[in-house]
Amino acid sequence: MPNKRHGSLLNKGVSNISSKTHSILPNKGVSNLSSATHGSLSNKRHGSLLNKGVSSISSKTHRSLPKKGVSNVSSKSHGSLPIEGVSNISSETYSSLPNKGVLNIALESYRSLPNEGCDSGRIYVYDLPPMFNYDLMNNCNQLEPPDNECDRNLNKGLGPVAREFAGMLPESIFPAFYWTDMYWGEVLFHNRMLNHKCRTLEPESATAFYIPFYAALDVRKHLFNHTVRERDMLPEMLTDWVQEQKWWKRSIGSDHFIMLGRITWDFRREGDNDADWGNRFLHMPAMRNVIRVSVERSIWDDLEIAVPYPTIFHPRSESDIIEWQEFARSRRRNHLFAFVGSSRSSIKNDFRGILQKQCLDESTVCRHVNCGWKNCSDGKTAVMEAFLDSDFCLQPRGDAFTRRLVFDCMLAGSIPVFFWRRTAYMQYELFMPIEPEDYSVFIRRDDVRNGTGIRTVLERYGRKDVKRMREKVIEYIPRFVYAKSNQGLEKTRDAFDIALDGVLTKYKAHMEKGRIGNWNEI
Repeated sequence: MPNKRHGSLLNKGVSNISSKTHSILPNKGVSNLSSATHGSLSNKRHGSLLNKGVSSISSKTHRSLPKKGVSNVSSKSHGSLPIEGVSNISSETYSSLPNKGVLNIALESYRSLPNEGCDSGRIYVYDLPPMFNYDLMNNCNQLEPPDNECDRNLNKGLGPVAREFAGMLPESIFPAFYWTDMYWGEVLFHNRMLNHKCRTLEPESATAFYIPFYAALDVRKHLFNHTVRERDMLPEMLTDWVQEQKWWKRSIGSDHFIMLGRITWDFRREGDNDADWGNRFLHMPAMRNVIRVSVERSIWDDLEIAVPYPTIFHPRSESDIIEWQEFARSRRRNHLFAFVGSSRSSIKNDFRGILQKQCLDESTVCRHVNCGWKNCSDGKTAVMEAFLDSDFCLQPRGDAFTRRLVFDCMLAGSIPVFFWRRTAYMQYELFMPIEPEDYSVFIRRDDVRNGTGIRTVLERYGRKDVKRMREKVIEYIPRFVYAKSNQGLEKTRDAFDIALDGVLTKYKAHMEKGRIGNWNEI
């Protein structure tokens, strides 16, 4: 192949190059070649490849390529990589990444991951152009609102260390707490997926394909003072890109999934007026078959899975979980219930206002934190203090049906009190106890509007009832927190592990219902 032709190749870890073609490549080389696929692509197909800088490979290394995994680059090239043996990413793309040692697993580390526990299948992670994820994260000053948003990138996306808890929490467990943005789940999910034991670098062996598009960061960038065209631009570019991929065409996206860090309604705009909320990402035809993971799902969409909002606790090990559970269990609680929130004067007969009034009127048994005074923002300990001090916590719907405070409340070992079934019962079935009454209280909101007292209802529960329910809440803490380690916890399944199981289970059901695409189009 002439040098001119080679210079036009686009590389993101180019593979499937025939031995004949490989032998005439100039000394730019090609990375990520498996011996199993090395000779499977004709010269005609090879000519259509795109190039963004192909890293070199020695002939000696080429002959020693394994049958599975990623090729071994030459020692010279290998030594020039920012992280040795970085897999599945072009050198040019890699150089633009913000956290080089975090977001991409080293080859040796990847090979050392255990193979067991992947009976449900393996997952291939697309190496998207940075404009769809890393650029959005790096340009955090463009998010709305912009205040301190760049702090969210610290500590692999966990955010700043929650130093304000020093002296309030046990010293040994304090390092596991961070001010994690509740909409930063896409970053956490991506990090974990890149390092997961069930990740495969060979798309032909994958059961499912993960699209690491930071859709929540993109929509957050365009929520206010932007046209619908501006809001839809990047999602449209993403769907155009993914539909050109070989593996998408095989199934029309039926074996693909994406994580959305915001509620589903932010991506379901119906109209095309600039005043309408959000973008129309999930209404784009290409997304019809894709499985979606989000912090709040549509209960009418069988392809969506709701996952917990990220909390501020990210255990480093099983011992962190056990110690925190014991701390929450042994707390002396001085209030019957807590209400964290504020009334909204713009809403007539606002339900939060009703709860706030009841709490203030019963101040001897209710602890109130007024979020209108920014007591609920990151860097403030008032929310955790209130929940740790109360047997029950009131959980009305937020701006949507769900709210992160549900998980903050349960993390503290406080028993949630719900007024909408869609706040938890119809959302987080994979992460919560099967029977709602085992861990929560439900009060009809119409009864509250008609004069039923919260205190009266909650005082009907005896100490044995409260202890039993609290124990169930504490038991389930590991299921709704996200571990700090990119490899997860050794023996305990956290929210990410459970979500991934849910995706693969959903995919199998998806396929059994006949919604899979044409597998012969490849």
